[in-house]
Amino acid sequence: MKTDIILCGVGGQGILSIATIIGEAAMKENLYIKQAEVHGMSQRGGDVQSNLRISSLPIASDLIPKGQADVIISMEPMEALRYLPFLSKKGWIITSSTPFVNIPNYPEIDRIKADLEEVENVIIIDIEQLAKDNGVPRSANVILLGAAQKALGIEYEKIEEAIRRVFGRKGEAVVEANIKALAIGKEAQK
Repeated sequence: MKTDIILCGVGGQGILSIATIIGEAAMKENLYIKQAEVHGMSQRGGDVQSNLRISSLPIASDLIPKGQADVIISMEPMEALRYLPFLSKKGWIITSSTPFVNIPNYPEIDRIKADLEEVENVIIIDIEQLAKDNGVPRSANVILLGAAQKALGIEYEKIEEAIRRVFGRKGEAVVEANIKALAIGKEAQK
């Protein structure tokens, strides 16, 4: 088993929380993991990206080479396009449809979506609206994780258990909101 994942978005969107949950689930499966993170100027809406490599065999490098990512999980559609050169031919993009317009010349969202839809395996989902509609506005990132679950090759229950461990210290209400968000994402990707 080997899964190379690029997680990307804009500072403050919860990319690193997704990486923590996936990493926790993988460790409980006794899998090897390596992670490399790049933090832009997150206070100013900068790029945040994480390479997460999971394998049943030892991993030599924490960086994913171009054309080798199995999954790109993106909290922001333009950020998904930024990392497209890293996606393998059969890889998956799972991205939010909601732009985070943080630059004056942000491209037209319809053009971004058209470019994304050229990818063979893509899920574009309005996680922000789903989060609001379902009363979990702070868990949009976990909705995206739920939509990506099948592409990750990690059992749903293992991710659910990881959420309980990662958010347990924040209280049962936070845990339950994130479990609910995970289920919403899983249902939305069908």
